[in-house]
Amino acid sequence: MTLLTIRIEKIGLKDAGQCIDPYITVSVKDLNGIDLTPVQDTPVASRKEDTYVHFNVDIELQKHIEKLTKGAAIFFEFKHYKPKKRFTSTKCFAFMEMDEIKPGPIVIELTRKNSPETHLEE
Repeated sequence: MTLLTIRIEKIGLKDAGQCIDPYITVSVKDLNGIDLTPVQDTPVASRKEDTYVHFNVDIELQKHIEKLTKGAAIFFEFKHYKPKKRFTSTKCFAFMEMDEIKPGPIVIELTRKNSPETHLEE
């Protein structure tokens, strides 16, 4: 049985320096959007530099890869605090299907609300 540890290094955003208390929520969902593992949040980013928000954290999925249902995907939601609205907002997200998982670094395309695409680096 195989456990998966994902290292989240950084995310590239045009307005990275303006994000307040940014973190990433990681979840594993089936084709119907049902969570297959406990949802996990990274700690708040370790630093912001130029167009990058740095995390450098490991997330270990709480279920063996072999026990995940067919069509499962890992979702990454980039969240930050909006003081004017007094709530935490999801700025963008990315996902990986299970067949995309491989050892070594990978760059994942982000989907961002009403904005050009950017990338999450792992």
